[in-house]
Amino acid sequence: MEKIVLPDIENFHNLDVYLANGGYTAVKKAYAQTTDDIIDQVKKSGLRGRGGAAFSTGLKWSFMPKSTDKPKYLCINGDESEPGSFKDRQIFEFNPHQLIEGILITCYAIQAKSAYLYIRGEYHKWVNLMQKALDDAYERGFVGEKMKETFGHNFTCEIYIHKGAGAYICGEESSLMNSIEGKRGYPRVKPPFPAQNGLWGNPTTINNVETITNIPPIINKGWEWFSAIGEPKHPGTILFGVSGHVNKPGVYELPSGTLLTDIINIHAGGVPGGKKIKCVIPGGSSMPPLRGENLEGVKMDADSLRAAGSAIGTGGIMVMAEDTDIVRVLSRLSKFYHHESCGQCTPCREGTGWMVKLLDRIVDGNASKKDVDLLLNVACNIEGNTICALGEAAAWPVKFTIQRFREEFEKYTADTASIDMPNKVHSMRKTVNPVAKVEV
Repeated sequence: MEKIVLPDIENFHNLDVYLANGGYTAVKKAYAQTTDDIIDQVKKSGLRGRGGAAFSTGLKWSFMPKSTDKPKYLCINGDESEPGSFKDRQIFEFNPHQLIEGILITCYAIQAKSAYLYIRGEYHKWVNLMQKALDDAYERGFVGEKMKETFGHNFTCEIYIHKGAGAYICGEESSLMNSIEGKRGYPRVKPPFPAQNGLWGNPTTINNVETITNIPPIINKGWEWFSAIGEPKHPGTILFGVSGHVNKPGVYELPSGTLLTDIINIHAGGVPGGKKIKCVIPGGSSMPPLRGENLEGVKMDADSLRAAGSAIGTGGIMVMAEDTDIVRVLSRLSKFYHHESCGQCTPCREGTGWMVKLLDRIVDGNASKKDVDLLLNVACNIEGNTICALGEAAAWPVKFTIQRFREEFEKYTADTASIDMPNKVHSMRKTVNPVAKVEV
């Protein structure tokens, strides 16, 4: 199978190697067409966002207003802070120029003169690698004012790398824009949406790193070629980051719709010791988990995973063997989301703390079965009641893990029918916060 995003070409990160293999020819081809033609090709290709929402990329581009006196911007989201997700850094390291070329084509399509590549703050190595590639592209005239001479076209574009400061919340698109503007990473209320009111109040389009890296091959080889790969409704290849209890963890580029069991057992070498799989989170830690016995026939594309009761997310496949303590895994994940909550919304700010306290109580063996129900109740009261999706990211692991692995929690609990539960809950409320009740 031909790889689109991470081709097996030695030293492909090197500009000369990239050029020897057809690099920056897609830009020339794109600049010979109208912006509407480019957007139409991306729409027809069926390319969907690789950042989690799987929204149509071409349709998102079409939201950018055509007639406006305001400057337009492109933001490329490489914040990649979701536990279990580590695909974008592979592009920074092994294929940075295809990303840059994709940025140039996207900017032309939406007529943005400036692009901001936002990279996770902890990615020091990959920030430096990406900056080196961008400096090389500037020096050779592929970016900036020299583009006019290089491509024989009046369109020019500037690309800036913006390093994050270690905040998971800045992976949310409006928090990302606030961060670039120098403000606190708080999500914005929508509407207005970024295409109308984005960076500094100007029209802005935001795409994931992997999404943009798919653009040059689509322009060079045609939308028909791309749309024929993988699942028709979610075509192309996807970078699957496989971690956890597998013999060969890593990033695997495979056609969308590849069987989840094939990714685990064939590509990632199966579970060590031949153990059974207890649980798989298929799209990064915020996605609903699947029981090991329910994996047969599950395909890795947005629609198939939705039908199976989960979501594609970032394609981060987290595998847990039969002897994994699911409750402790959930406890650790919940601590992450509690720590990373920006605190703007009360249900998320207070509810994530409640969930951590309850999970600590369960793990310590001091909980009853009613505490498990209370934990589920708190998660359900966070879901759908926050400005951004971090509420769901924190609530879904708790909600669906309890629903699908209830027996794991009940191993930790005793039959405490005689315990005065209201007093226990009241005591916990005083410990967390006197106004921490989140039921609405």
